[in-house]
Amino acid sequence: MAQDKHYDVIIIGTGAGGGTLTYALASSGKSILVLERGDYVPREKDNWDSRAVNVEGKYQTKEEWRDKNGKPLHPHTNYYVGGNTKFYGAALFRLRKEDFGEIRHFGGVSPAWPVSYDDLEPYYLKAEKLYHVHGKRGEDPTEPAASGPYPHPAISHEPRIQQLSDDFERLGLKPFHTPLGLQLDEQTPHLSKCIRCDTCDGYPCLVDAKSDSQVVCVDPALRFPNVTLLTNAYVERLETNASGSEVSKVIVKRNGSTETYASSMVVVSCGAINSAALLLRSANDKHPRGLANGSDVVGRHYMGHVNSVLLALSKCPNPTLYQKSLAVNDFYFASKDWEYPMGHFSFVAKLDGVALSAGAPAIAPGWTLDLMAKHALSFWLTSEDLPDPNNRVTLYSDGTIVLEYTPNNEESHKRLTAKLKDLMKQQTKCGIHGYDCHEGLFARNLFLGDRIPLAGVAHQNGTIRFGKDPKTSALDVNCKAHEVDNLYVVDGSFFPSSAAVNPALTIIANALRVADHLKQRLGVQHAV
Repeated sequence: MAQDKHYDVIIIGTGAGGGTLTYALASSGKSILVLERGDYVPREKDNWDSRAVNVEGKYQTKEEWRDKNGKPLHPHTNYYVGGNTKFYGAALFRLRKEDFGEIRHFGGVSPAWPVSYDDLEPYYLKAEKLYHVHGKRGEDPTEPAASGPYPHPAISHEPRIQQLSDDFERLGLKPFHTPLGLQLDEQTPHLSKCIRCDTCDGYPCLVDAKSDSQVVCVDPALRFPNVTLLTNAYVERLETNASGSEVSKVIVKRNGSTETYASSMVVVSCGAINSAALLLRSANDKHPRGLANGSDVVGRHYMGHVNSVLLALSKCPNPTLYQKSLAVNDFYFASKDWEYPMGHFSFVAKLDGVALSAGAPAIAPGWTLDLMAKHALSFWLTSEDLPDPNNRVTLYSDGTIVLEYTPNNEESHKRLTAKLKDLMKQQTKCGIHGYDCHEGLFARNLFLGDRIPLAGVAHQNGTIRFGKDPKTSALDVNCKAHEVDNLYVVDGSFFPSSAAVNPALTIIANALRVADHLKQRLGVQHAV
């Protein structure tokens, strides 16, 4: 049955941006409706089953998109309360201070942001506290200044990872502990929610110990009587008033019927791809190219990083259970090795033979998938891709999402990969096998080649960029649409550039910043 209710704020999506904003506004006393197209992730044994997660893709959406050639694209994305944070690796980096300014890359220019690092820094600190981030200031050579320590100590390295960290340091690098959002207490493990398992990165947490948006933001916000969550609520479109200056109705498809809601403020946080798609399919006479798209930038400048997973094999086994504790940023900016930025490398979760079977990687003679998994270090390499207006989200006439993307700035990633290979050849002499213990790096073909393919959209950003000029951006510096006075976007869409670290903490911090702005507009006292 159709409904027409009015709220102070409607938030569409419960991922890092929408979930955090919900939490930040929950105590305001304002009526808040949160719309999530999915449901809660079912708590079941399959949450931690490698075959269900990695091979069957049990929790991934079954919807089909298209690539630029019209070929089917099956996105590795998830529609649940908490969004993709339910499955992320919880690596929560701040962007570097320099990332907010213009940076020259071999492949082009990474543009400056309309806000500075200093504008976002207080919110980074709040975000780290809210998401229980573990880390240690002063280790990362590219780390920006912080106004306070991490709320929790760095997660310790297991012996094989500590050995690798020592080797990197011996080679002149400055390895550091990855900032991680886990509710882990290593001092009193019997009280710890996190059990330090090998089913974290890419898996939903069965014990709710990963700092995802549902656990740390949405569920606590729902304790307030003014916050309402509707699940299985797909937002078809946004309708405006006659002048096109405000969103007047949110049209929702839910349980087979259409429902209509209204609000003083509407906040979109569906992920950079789906948020752009929502604005595009909300086109009307006043906004013929899509809602808030007079600049024609909505859907354009899609970025998702140049990412690879590489396996480093040794004759000695790697017994590490949780290996994401180590990262290296020595090549994040220009260095003595190259005058341009290369990027960053850290780790993905330990891969097992089942996970590797999803793509049957090239196997060295004498190795099986299970043996490879037991003897491998699983590296994650990230380089910055640059905003290109032709890398974009569009729609077919039936509403099917089309994701057009041509990789760029690839030379930096090739050099980063070569640098890692060179470093691994210089590993400490093994007491059993000598320097021959290291077998080399192999591409993990779980995806296409060693690259994460177009369907791997975990780091999606850039499709509804913010800026000071309405001709070149869709949002202002507060992430409000230039052309629609009550419309905001708080997921990764607002990024003008992608940097080369995971975007989640920046999305979270920005949502806290936008929350303060919204509190002022809503007349909430003592906005902090």
